[in-house]
Amino acid sequence: MNVVAFNGSARRDGNTAVMIRQVFEELEKAGIATEMVQLAGSPIRGCSACYQCFAKKDKRCSMENDRVNSYIEKMADADGIILASPTYFADVSSEMKALIERAGFVARANDNLFRRKAGAGIVSVRRGGSIHAFDTLNHFFLITEMIVVGSDYWNTGFGGREKDAVEKDKEGMVTMKTLGRNMAWLLERLRG
Repeated sequence: MNVVAFNGSARRDGNTAVMIRQVFEELEKAGIATEMVQLAGSPIRGCSACYQCFAKKDKRCSMENDRVNSYIEKMADADGIILASPTYFADVSSEMKALIERAGFVARANDNLFRRKAGAGIVSVRRGGSIHAFDTLNHFFLITEMIVVGSDYWNTGFGGREKDAVEKDKEGMVTMKTLGRNMAWLLERLRG
């Protein structure tokens, strides 16, 4: 079994990555392979509504000038998908939104490609706006017929602008560990 996580932060290895790694620790303890894809430095454009994915049904986006098709392949091959983003103006980063649009369209064009995979959203936040961003991530999972994994609180962590500040949010770090254990549990049940 494997889980791929997409870090939608413009900053590599920052607060959002710290939270993903907390989840990964629990998944790896359960014998689940993990991979983090960092979207920082990979410009991604949003969907152009060309509908070629519906015409071709080849599990690919027609835009070939970025890495989105390789990301869609990783999602299709994974048992679980984590989408993680910092909160930018009360929503996900533009890179994450573009990934959601294009992967979502391709999935729907190809018989709901991600159907019944486990999905979890993670949001890092400085002060506010995280619930709207969390909703954005969860809406992607729900419309693609995925099974949403939760924790004992919203999957958010509070930090600041400083790198790794989220580590001081003890409750947030525990929430990530619980999320990892819950995702491992669900994946084991889905496999059986």
